[in-house]
Amino acid sequence: MDLETALVDAQRRLERATKARAPKHKGGEVEEYLTAHNALLVAERELAAAKDEPYAVPINFPVQWDTGAPLPYLLQSDYRTFLVFFLRDTDPDWDGSYVNIRYSDSPSPSSLAIVEFKRCLCTKMGTPNEEVLHGHPLNGKGLEGYRPLRVENSIWIKELEAINSVHPGYKPERWRKLNHYFFGFHDCTFECIAESFEVEQKVMPAPEALSEICAKLVE
Repeated sequence: MDLETALVDAQRRLERATKARAPKHKGGEVEEYLTAHNALLVAERELAAAKDEPYAVPINFPVQWDTGAPLPYLLQSDYRTFLVFFLRDTDPDWDGSYVNIRYSDSPSPSSLAIVEFKRCLCTKMGTPNEEVLHGHPLNGKGLEGYRPLRVENSIWIKELEAINSVHPGYKPERWRKLNHYFFGFHDCTFECIAESFEVEQKVMPAPEALSEICAKLVE
């Protein structure tokens, strides 16, 4: 079976799994939907890789952000780049009858992730949000929301390398070490070109965490 046929088969399987969730459940519908969805993503990535096109793959990441209100902050200088967001809190007593409203200026401690991107060359943050993520050029090429991704065959990296290739000190091998990271949050998307990242978890008021990072940026 060729990759294009495999992709069509995966799309049809997901369509069947989606329809099966609508009537009265007999059992196993949710599991089949998740399996079919994952199979479609794999097929998308394999076909894009074979065509040498950009595609998104999941990366190993030690934490999971809050899906409803991660409230990400981007803080950076010429030399350091930090991304801060709220982590998902699991309340074993939650019965679904209420919603916890989160405020970034709250003096109460919160579970936070502080991600520092090493040798970060460029960042962008803003649209699309989760409602229009399917309009992104990577949609249909392994794109997923609510999880960290790395973009393979990144056009953005190629564009930046072309610009910088005019420098007399240009060394192509340095560009092979760079990664295009993609974080699809609820209300925005963060992307950057960097060599690597480090993740730190903290439980503290968000204003204090942001103040600490700002102090690092001016050291």
